[in-house]
Amino acid sequence: MAYIIAEPCIGVKDHSCVDVCPVDCIHSTDDAKQYFINPDDCINCGACEAVCPVSAIFEESVLPDKWLNFIDINRTFFGLDSLNS
Repeated sequence: MAYIIAEPCIGVKDHSCVDVCPVDCIHSTDDAKQYFINPDDCINCGACEAVCPVSAIFEESVLPDKWLNFIDINRTFFGLDSLNS
């Protein structure tokens, strides 16, 4: 399971997670309000979770229910199919 970036990142967009990712799987655009983790590239190392200043990064299996929609938001950013399709 990949890590997911959820709502607390919106508007903060701190790049600490990008700096520590060993596989360069965290991306965004200038227009996006948050960072996203590519689930196909994530190696589940947890380095990003430890440095996130707003606790926005979760292992998918422990993502709070109120942010489950961010699984599909992250996948959609990378053009991947929704898990709920």
